[in-house]
Amino acid sequence: MKAISTIHRYIFKELLAPFFISLFFLTFVFLMTRIPEITNMVVNYNADLLAILWIIIYTLPRFLEFTIPMSVMISILLTTMRMSGDNEIVALKGAGISLYRLLPPILIFCLAGLFLSTWITVFGVSWGKLSIKKKTVEMARSNIDAAALQERRFNSQIDGVMIYVSSVDMKTKALRDVFIEDRRTPGVVSISTAPQGELIRLEDEAFYTIRLYDGMINQVDMDGKSVNSIRFGAYDINIDLGVVNNAGKEISKELDERDILDLIRYIRSGQPGPLQRSAALLELHEKFSVPFACLAMGILAFPLGIQSASLRRSSGFGLGIFFFFLYYFLLAAGWSAGEAGRFPPVLGMWLPNVVMGGTGIYFLMRNAREKPVAIPRFLVDFFSFFKKKMRKRI
Repeated sequence: MKAISTIHRYIFKELLAPFFISLFFLTFVFLMTRIPEITNMVVNYNADLLAILWIIIYTLPRFLEFTIPMSVMISILLTTMRMSGDNEIVALKGAGISLYRLLPPILIFCLAGLFLSTWITVFGVSWGKLSIKKKTVEMARSNIDAAALQERRFNSQIDGVMIYVSSVDMKTKALRDVFIEDRRTPGVVSISTAPQGELIRLEDEAFYTIRLYDGMINQVDMDGKSVNSIRFGAYDINIDLGVVNNAGKEISKELDERDILDLIRYIRSGQPGPLQRSAALLELHEKFSVPFACLAMGILAFPLGIQSASLRRSSGFGLGIFFFFLYYFLLAAGWSAGEAGRFPPVLGMWLPNVVMGGTGIYFLMRNAREKPVAIPRFLVDFFSFFKKKMRKRI
């Protein structure tokens, strides 16, 4: 019994290093996909370093929701491949230890990943997404000139007002070639054009003024069906920041921005229609089904790694990514079918776990009876081609 405990501790320790390396690498790769959005915030909202760091922190839970299960699978796959390649599995079998007796550290590791992922999906993801929205609104309110006056774009962040400017000098607040459509007065559309203007901040932070020079106002009375044209030397248009991004109002929450209690209350309220209720149920089940991928994919990775000893570690990493993408494809298909009402939400979200977990159990039973399932030929050919390419580059 003591020898078995020692082996279990050894396997568990071996799983830690590849897990953290994979987690860091995959999270970094996912984070790189947000660089354009972060760059946009820096350019348009004048975001400082602290704001960027907060955006990154708020983004991490959404990435960790998927990178933790991926890292759990990859670490189990790489560890069992190494042990099998070094004949450690053969030695353990020769000592009378079956694969089933090697499962406890694997299962404990999977359950640790499951609990961590569940905490992330239940509490972290909704908090992160809602915090990003609040931070974006906060930056937009504090930098409304940048948010509503982007060059060569029809900007409609302000309710009832659309603004187009050819160029903006953010230092002097000077504007060139300004076009403003104002629909804030019921039944009246005012179109103001001017070759130049400027943005003026008032002492009251709740307002700012766009001052136009040497322009024209075309005022259309929609009810009376009349048009008036007025030329001006200087004309001020006052903007209330209270209408920007629903300032002063509670920020509306999307389904994925609601915490679990809020989501359950929304489902039970009877307010959503059939499709909205299906989407809410999908979101609720996803909070638990994705973490359970740690267990399903971990069980699959264990026998898969044992019978894939001939592959290199780089190929094993790719094999893990392939199977997780297959899992994600099934999850996306279940989400699409469930959202359209053609599939029960519970089935759409949990079927990928059943498929992957069932396949893993089948592989494990076959390996335990010394009858491993052959890896599909196209996968073998793909990873052989991948290794040849890597050798040529080296």
